[in-house]
Amino acid sequence: MKYFIIILLYISFLYSSPLQDAINKASAYSTIKLSNAVYNGSIIINKPLTILGNNTTIKGDKVGDVIKILSDKVVLKNLTIINSGNRVENLNSAISLTKANYCKIDNCIIKNCLYGINLAISNHNIISNNQISSFGYLPLSQKGGGVKIWYSNHNIIKNNIIKDVKNNVINFSKNNQFINNQFYNSMFALHLSNSSDIKILNNVFKYNSSAIVSMCVMNLIINNNDILSSKGAAGIGIVLDNGKNIKIQHNNIKYNAKAFYIDSTSKEKGIQRTLVYNNIAYNKEVFHFHQAIKNNIIQYNNIYGNLDDVIKDTPGTYDPKNNIAYNYWDNYKGFDKNNDNIGDNPYMVYQYADKLWHYNHKVKFFYGSPIMSLLNFMSNLAPFIEPNLLFIDKKPLIQKNKFD
Repeated sequence: MKYFIIILLYISFLYSSPLQDAINKASAYSTIKLSNAVYNGSIIINKPLTILGNNTTIKGDKVGDVIKILSDKVVLKNLTIINSGNRVENLNSAISLTKANYCKIDNCIIKNCLYGINLAISNHNIISNNQISSFGYLPLSQKGGGVKIWYSNHNIIKNNIIKDVKNNVINFSKNNQFINNQFYNSMFALHLSNSSDIKILNNVFKYNSSAIVSMCVMNLIINNNDILSSKGAAGIGIVLDNGKNIKIQHNNIKYNAKAFYIDSTSKEKGIQRTLVYNNIAYNKEVFHFHQAIKNNIIQYNNIYGNLDDVIKDTPGTYDPKNNIAYNYWDNYKGFDKNNDNIGDNPYMVYQYADKLWHYNHKVKFFYGSPIMSLLNFMSNLAPFIEPNLLFIDKKPLIQKNKFD
């Protein structure tokens, strides 16, 4: 009997959680300062507290969440958080916040967790200065997300480095901001859907399959970001699928397979997208339209070094419900007789019958081959059939805009 009790005490010691005990005993709004040590995770915070680390690691048991926050006004700072569970259906996370408002997660390292930080029905939180990555051993398509925001409003995500995750997601939420973050090696660095009033400001996106994917988002601002080197078969800088009142300005969008993929319905009314003062350079395609080309303001952009300026992958002609002018296109071949830096003729992009790759991307493998070059030349010289007019810049610029 004596040895049995000793064994039970030893097992209890191994699986005890001094950190959870300290949380349970602490009074609301108090501060717990942790030492340079490793603490067991799977903890629950259900009162306002501040937890400060000092080279401190909180280690989960590879089941469930490492830290659950179920209270307002919780602060986590200077922690390394590892070893969440791996169940996607349960959104196993390093830190999960549920109905938790006015919390701060600052200067934490999150790694070897399926999801990083998961906000559900949680508002007015700040996530800043963290390094977040998912399980290193999983392929990209099976990793979890870095930050997931679901039915959560007025949150600020700033100054974080988020890499090697599947995506960062905003669903059914409003008034959230992503400011001065770095996103690397994700499938969808930011995936936005059915949300409103989102600001994406001063971020760096690099080596993601798609940098920003926006689906049915209202009042979206994308300003002053570097969107670079999107990779893979898609390789898209910005995807815009429906949505209203989208403003994209002062971004550098370079080295992508597609700078923009725009899917707008033929039934939409009024100007929906404003793209101004962007540098769009060295992409395979600048504007790839699906369905309609309408309701766009595209002005004062510098567009140069790209393979194709405009692609439309479904049949159709130009819709005049666009306001396109004052862009610099290095493919423009017109003159400027009065030296006002505006071309004497519009920049008009046609779709000739030979450009089969507009409808079948596999044919693009032969782009630049002698036979395709000859077909291209002949079609421009003497088209076999009347080409489709895709796009008109009414006042193309001869020199680049000054903001470059």
